[in-house]
Amino acid sequence: MLLGSHLRRLREAHGITREKAGYSIRASESKISRMELGRVSFKARDVEDLLTLYGVTDEQERESLLSLAKEANVAGWWHSYSDVLPSWFPTYVGLEGAAHLIRSYEVQFVHGLLQTEAYAHAVVARGMKDGSDAEIEKRVALRMERQKYLVAENAPEFHCVLDEAALRRPYGDREVMRGQLQHLIDISERPNVRLQVMPFSFGGHSGESGAFTVLSFPESDLSDVVYLEQLTSALYLDKREDVAQYETALQQLQQDSPSPAESRDLLRGLLQLS
Repeated sequence: MLLGSHLRRLREAHGITREKAGYSIRASESKISRMELGRVSFKARDVEDLLTLYGVTDEQERESLLSLAKEANVAGWWHSYSDVLPSWFPTYVGLEGAAHLIRSYEVQFVHGLLQTEAYAHAVVARGMKDGSDAEIEKRVALRMERQKYLVAENAPEFHCVLDEAALRRPYGDREVMRGQLQHLIDISERPNVRLQVMPFSFGGHSGESGAFTVLSFPESDLSDVVYLEQLTSALYLDKREDVAQYETALQQLQQDSPSPAESRDLLRGLLQLS
């Protein structure tokens, strides 16, 4: 996905059609489309030829992109969970693992990186009504595995705004919700986690379009990606004008929400009431 979107931007910047790009690597227009969407593996020779066509001559930039091609062809650790994941989600897990900054707004439930195992089980079971116990457990296991990102040596920065609705909507029983609230209080103390709560009392706010995540990467030449999950698919937006609008909305949410310390107090108050 990262390499594909970068190749697409290079092609568009030079006004080159998919048909012409395909011709340069002895392939069809549809293959270029699949490459740019990250739906096929990348041959080093094809990437080299496309970079030449797109005028990329700097050796360091070429090596960086060829390295991305090699990484894209290696199945990630999440590959073994693919049988219980919707088709669009492995791409997100890969992007999440490559990001150095993850910014998110959630309204329906607590973000997956912040869920306790018991809460995650309740959420997954609700969403997989026809799933077997084994399938549900495997999906929960993936979610727990993803959370290791936040405590790893090179953990990403994670900034999350949770709507108060996500904290008041029960998943699981009273003890599950109490455990989830306590976990949020605890993990919000981590130096790489910035957690804020958008309270009901604020009224309408800039998150009116619903939940979204913005992923940023350490490579300066890779654009941010906005992830929007839908009922039967997901959108990955990387055009600057699209990303800019979501970043503006998120900045406004952060500005309008209580600070992380004040949000922690709000969480403690909800815990006492639960």
